[in-house]
Amino acid sequence: MMKRWLRIGGIAIVVLLLILIALPLLINVNRFRPMVQSEASAALGRQVTVGDLSLSILSGSVGADNIAIADDPTFGKSPFVTAKSLKVGVELMPLIFSKKINVTDITLDSPQIALMKTSSGKWNFSSIGGTSAQRTSESAKSGESAPPSVSVAKLNVKHGRITVGKANSSAKPVVYDDVSISVENFSFTSQFPFELTARLPGSGDAKIAGKAGPINAQDAAKTPFATAVKVNSMNIGALGFIDPASGIAGLANFDGTLNSNGNRATAVGLFTGKQLKFSPKGTPATKTVTIKHTIDLDLEKQSGRITQGDIAIGSAQAHLTGTFQTEGEAELVHLKLDAPSMPVDELQAMLPSMGVALPSGSQLKGGTLSAELGITGPIDKLVITGPVRLSNTQLTNFDLGSKLGALSAFAGKSVSNPNTSVQNASLNAQVAPGGTRADNINLTVPAIGVITGAGTVSPAGELTFKMLADLHGGMVGGLSKVAGTTSGKGGIPFAIEGTTSNPKFIPDVGGVVAGLATGKVTNLAKGQIPGAKNVTKGLGGILGKKK
Repeated sequence: MMKRWLRIGGIAIVVLLLILIALPLLINVNRFRPMVQSEASAALGRQVTVGDLSLSILSGSVGADNIAIADDPTFGKSPFVTAKSLKVGVELMPLIFSKKINVTDITLDSPQIALMKTSSGKWNFSSIGGTSAQRTSESAKSGESAPPSVSVAKLNVKHGRITVGKANSSAKPVVYDDVSISVENFSFTSQFPFELTARLPGSGDAKIAGKAGPINAQDAAKTPFATAVKVNSMNIGALGFIDPASGIAGLANFDGTLNSNGNRATAVGLFTGKQLKFSPKGTPATKTVTIKHTIDLDLEKQSGRITQGDIAIGSAQAHLTGTFQTEGEAELVHLKLDAPSMPVDELQAMLPSMGVALPSGSQLKGGTLSAELGITGPIDKLVITGPVRLSNTQLTNFDLGSKLGALSAFAGKSVSNPNTSVQNASLNAQVAPGGTRADNINLTVPAIGVITGAGTVSPAGELTFKMLADLHGGMVGGLSKVAGTTSGKGGIPFAIEGTTSNPKFIPDVGGVVAGLATGKVTNLAKGQIPGAKNVTKGLGGILGKKK
């Protein structure tokens, strides 16, 4: 008896399998293709085309190939979305007995999505879904019967590729690979939860999770959302927002929130930068930089304001505030950096990343640096201006005394020390793509005296400085006394040339001679000034060496 029932059961299973295999042949799902294209086009407000449809009874789904969604005509004729296949979960009973499609879920596999933005801020997806949502909204207001609202329990995008570019621009689009999107209870007219993950250009990944909706009927880009954002190892230079020629690069992490009401957005979180570089000649920094920030964005005006920008480099703290604005293809900023009493030891490691080269083999140790800087211009061509002050630091492995002592005609006994202690140093800086300018330099070196002046540093690191040394102690020689008493400036003029890594201190003979009045020169020749013999010898030496 048992064998008989087993035989009957086996036959039943085989018959059921045959039915399941035969049903797709009996149900011509391609008959639904015009309806699918029509309803999808009406829902999205774009022309939608699909290839052949196929039915899988076992998985309860309808498949489609060669999917294409047209772009906004103002952006061109290329498709907005293309995909090789689309899988739609359906309820089988209504499909088999009523020839009706009830969608339960949609999965789009390996789509190519092209996002474009105009210089005015309009996106090519701004108009998507607008027709359907607007008709529903207008019908609800007038009391008329609204068209069926599109809703899907589960909507998934797997292994997608998104390219983000600027309309009518030669700039290369930014590509995000392996994009996956998961949406539950999707509807144009209500809020829905979603999660997006993507591999970032160059390196790193991003995850955005939260809620969005309802879809804005006039502009889908203004749809409100509330999200948590996490970014790991983002390659700053690969994002396409910064000209590679600027030298700005590095890796960044971000952990925070991004919320929008459709017109304004707020980003709050912690930015962590590693291996940062700020100059074409810079090298990646060994220090990590963190920025705790709050940024308010005006989506309509494409502008924003940094209300909190707390920068930390180890124990060094600074504060960044200001505004930024998108104009065409340029990102313009107007910022203020307030950096009071930052430990020099923390900043030393950042100097190479900014292309700052100290004399070969030397480095700054101890003391503090303060700055109040204005930062303006396009983000890849910034101009930085403002006062910089350095206090109680030491330039190790650099003997400034011997450098000045080499001007033997100027000075008396050279004060030699392998390190140069700096009591105070201040200047007004201007850093621009064309080079760096330092005005009102005032340097107090206890072992030497006070050095003042101004000059420039070219992008290649070449120095052109005109300086005045007010020496004291053993550094004061006969000629320096004469220069001081006759010029009224109390110092010796000299130039600094060469490069930042190998500066050269050169006597300004013309400045010395011009500073000696005719009467004093006569007295000098007659030996009526103390130390005249040594001074005459020194002056003759300078004139003999440098014509």
